Amino acid sequence: MSKKWMKWALPVAVLAVGAGGMKLIKATEKAPEEVKVVDTRPTVRVSTLQSVDYQVTIASYGEVKPLQSTMLAAQVSGEVTQWNPSFTAGGLVKEGDILFTIEKDNYEAALIQAQAELRRAHALLIEEEAKAKVAEAEARRMKDRTVSDLYLRKPQVMSAKADVQSAEAGLKLAQRDLNNCEVRAPYDALVISRDLGVGQFVNVGDTVAELSSIEAAEVIFPVPGFDNAFLPDAIEGSTATIATKGLHGIERQAEIVRDLGVVDNATRMTHLVARIEDPYSLNGNQPKLKFGSYVGVTFKGKTLTNVYQVPQDLVSNRTLWLMDEDNKLFPRRVEVLREEGEYFFISDGLSAGEQLVLTLPEYPQKGMEVKLEAAAVAQR
Repeated sequence: MSKKWMKWALPVAVLAVGAGGMKLIKATEKAPEEVKVVDTRPTVRVSTLQSVDYQVTIASYGEVKPLQSTMLAAQVSGEVTQWNPSFTAGGLVKEGDILFTIEKDNYEAALIQAQAELRRAHALLIEEEAKAKVAEAEARRMKDRTVSDLYLRKPQVMSAKADVQSAEAGLKLAQRDLNNCEVRAPYDALVISRDLGVGQFVNVGDTVAELSSIEAAEVIFPVPGFDNAFLPDAIEGSTATIATKGLHGIERQAEIVRDLGVVDNATRMTHLVARIEDPYSLNGNQPKLKFGSYVGVTFKGKTLTNVYQVPQDLVSNRTLWLMDEDNKLFPRRVEVLREEGEYFFISDGLSAGEQLVLTLPEYPQKGMEVKLEAAAVAQR
């Protein structure tokens, strides 16, 4: 009986011990850790597109040149007696300043002689007119006789009048020659060179100096063909900014005064002319703009309406990347109207309110899902 009981009791005990062990194992087993889901979407930054009206700025370059230059020559002969201290290379002179003087003695004597000749001619004219009046009175008493013009002394009076006119002309020339002994500046000028000194004898027509007008300067600058479409309709009268580069760069305002009217055969460029008044500030206190300076020229062109201003580095092969409402990337072909500075101005291919991707993933793909930067999400 005991053996039979043992036969059944032993398996039951084993099962009970196994069940207890399993409960003990489960009781001491650690809870499974939660698995975190990693977001592998690339992070991007976007900007909402808005169209703008933008006035084009056209930039060029050129050299500052005088509006006019003069090779100064003597108009009378003689010895140079004195010259203006400012009449030297690099000197500035104002219109009407005496630059140098030629000895006047001969020309003063010639003027006195011309005055005497005029007085003599007037005296002869008075005499002939008096004789003509006498002849006319006598002719009236000779009613039955025909008198000639010679009898009435008409030719003699005409000759006397001609002598007076000739003497007046001689006086005018003598006065002109005397005045030309003082050689004056024809305009406000910079003396480029001077080739005379006190005691030097000069002849009529001898070139003695070179002057350049400082009343105004001009800059002739090229406009490339791709900028022609953006020139304002009324270019003449437009304001331009003239600037030099360097540590002590200066800036002056100018006026665009004309188009040279031709296209350069070699470069296919047109050329405009900007004028700067009083470049050497002889009549003001602005910084001097010297002749020969190489300057930049900028001025306003046409206004582009409803365009999109986009950094150039975002455009590749005329394609931009945008993000749709599902945060997915897609490319867009655009039409670049103008390049200026660091930006492209796009006329076609974009719409206001679209999301322009500013920071692209390394290998962007159409339909690639992305996520926004935290700051961008907060703003939205």
